[in-house]
Amino acid sequence: MRRHWNEGGGTGNRMLFQLSATDLVAPSQGLNIRVAYQGLPGAFSEAAALKAYPLCETVPCEEFDVTFKAVEMSVVDRAVLPIENSSDGSIHRNYDLLLSHRLHIVGEVQLAVNHCLMALPGVKKEGIKRVLSHPNALAQCEFKLNKLEVIQQNMHDTAGAAQIIASDNLRDAGAIASVQAAEIYGLNILEKGMQDLSDNVTRFLILAREPIIPGTDRPFKTSIVFTLDEGPGVLFKALAVFSLRNISLTKIESRPQRKRPLKVVTDSNHGTAKYFDYLFYIDFEASMIEPRAQNALAHLQ
Repeated sequence: MRRHWNEGGGTGNRMLFQLSATDLVAPSQGLNIRVAYQGLPGAFSEAAALKAYPLCETVPCEEFDVTFKAVEMSVVDRAVLPIENSSDGSIHRNYDLLLSHRLHIVGEVQLAVNHCLMALPGVKKEGIKRVLSHPNALAQCEFKLNKLEVIQQNMHDTAGAAQIIASDNLRDAGAIASVQAAEIYGLNILEKGMQDLSDNVTRFLILAREPIIPGTDRPFKTSIVFTLDEGPGVLFKALAVFSLRNISLTKIESRPQRKRPLKVVTDSNHGTAKYFDYLFYIDFEASMIEPRAQNALAHLQ
C-alpha cells in the first residue's frame, strides 16, 4: 500500500492511503457505500464520486485497472471512472478496460472541471518555473501555461501533483489541480479557471458488479459493443437499425481489435486487402425493457 503524507497547510498532517493491486482484499460489511476512483484524495474523479453518492466513502486507487478489480473483488461497491472530456474527447484506456472486466454500467455523472494553479504558501506566480499535473489537465490549460513560460511536467494525476509539491516542499513549482486538492495538501490557489475553454466537462461512468433493472419510469441509456463483417455500407446499415425505431444515439466510439487488429478481405476485382478490424461502442437512449430497443438489437445481430 502506497502512503502519502501532507506536511503542510491548515488541515494538519494527514496520512493518505491509496489502493494498489496488492491491497485488494474484501472488507467486512459496512453500512456506507464504498466508491473506488483512480487518483489521490482531491482528484476530480473523487469529486465525481461524491456528486454521484454524496454520503459515500471514497477509496483512492493507483490505476484505472485497480478500480475495476476493487469492484470485482467486493472491496468496494462501485467505481467511478472518466470516459470522455469535452475538450480532449474519449479516454480510450477505459474503453478497453470495459471489455476486459465483467462489470456493468449503472449510471453516469457529468462534472464541470475547474483547473486551478496552486503552489506552496508564499510562492508567487512569477516564481514558478515548472507546473506539474496530469497531461490531459496540462493540455486543457495550454494557452495560459504558455503565457507563463513554464516547464510542464506530466504526473499520474492532478491531486498527485499537488501532493508532491507539498510533501517535497517544491518552491519553484506549481500544480494544476482542484480546489479540494489545494485544501487537502495546504497549497495556495494562485489562479482559478486555468482551462482554455470555460465549459470544460468530464463524463464519468459508474460501474457495479450487478446490473440495474431497466424500466420506463425515467430516461434510460443503454451501452453496447459490437464488431462487423467487411462490406459496402455495413456500418451505415448497423446504425440504421436505431434510426428506423426513432432511437437516438448519444455516443459512437471505435477501437481497433487488439487480438485481431487486421483482417484480410478478398475482392474478385482487386484481389486481397488488409483492413483494421474495429469494435464499435454505442450509447443509445432507450431502456432494454422497451420492445423497440429489443427489436433494434435483434436486427443488429
